[in-house]
Amino acid sequence: LRYFVAIAEQGSFSRAAALLHVAQPALSLHVRNMETDLRVQLMHRSPKGVEPTEAGAILLRNARIILDQLAATEEEIRGRESDPSGEVRLGLPGTVSEILSVPLITATHLRYPRITIRIAEAMSGFVLEWMREARIDLAILYRDVSDHGIETVRLLEEELFFFGPAGDGAQPDLPPPGEAVSFAQAAGLPLILPSPSHGLRELLARQALAADVALNTVIDIDSYGNIKELVRNGFGYSILPANAITREVQAGELRRWSIVPAIRRSVHLAHSTERPMTNAVAAIQALAGEVLRDLVSTGRWAGARACELPAGEDTA
Repeated sequence: LRYFVAIAEQGSFSRAAALLHVAQPALSLHVRNMETDLRVQLMHRSPKGVEPTEAGAILLRNARIILDQLAATEEEIRGRESDPSGEVRLGLPGTVSEILSVPLITATHLRYPRITIRIAEAMSGFVLEWMREARIDLAILYRDVSDHGIETVRLLEEELFFFGPAGDGAQPDLPPPGEAVSFAQAAGLPLILPSPSHGLRELLARQALAADVALNTVIDIDSYGNIKELVRNGFGYSILPANAITREVQAGELRRWSIVPAIRRSVHLAHSTERPMTNAVAAIQALAGEVLRDLVSTGRWAGARACELPAGEDTA
């Protein structure tokens, strides 16, 4: 099952063989034996690689659950609650990874040296799909998830800011940088925003609908770096979290304004309730919440504030 999962995730027998340190012919033989036993084709082979068939996708989904159960059983039998070990797969949006990855890896190395963290980055929507497909153990998401089998805990909120270029060219009737603009005024200016499928764009669209205004979007692009570069070069304005633009504002490359009423988005830590949680996953779940709150309290996550947990609840 481990070999089959690796082949499916890598999309290639050769890449899976290199990852597992197993000879490629041995992997091919394992898959052929499984197909013979189950009397069905599990992998579709093509010059571009391999991918699971419909039957293979069913096996892949269940194989991940079985392997998680096996890992949890082994840990329970060995009684290593005080010294958890193993691999934890964590999915992060890119903007969170920039802030969280290094502090979390450092804290894990110091506190749980026998745990290895595998961090995967993508937009929040893709991270959620990885969680649904059991490809990751934990996830940081920008919204609460009511899906069956996934539980989320809201850890913090971050404020969004309106920003524009720092040049002295023609500017609309805006107050001095550092002051506030109304959301209606910000929405009416030429905006460079993530595409409509992006979580932040969805949040702004809901805000615009509630305020009965239209977003004057002139460019859609799913990259904070490119958004900032386009704004810096005078193509328009944008709205992003404080932490995403703090460095450029401090360097004098961008100017920012707070928005009234304030717009905030929540950051949630998610885990599966359908798969057993190993001691290693539980340890990293609690540690991730601790590190996130520390980033807020020390000001390293600019524009964020910690959320109070419900009574009797913690991130573990």
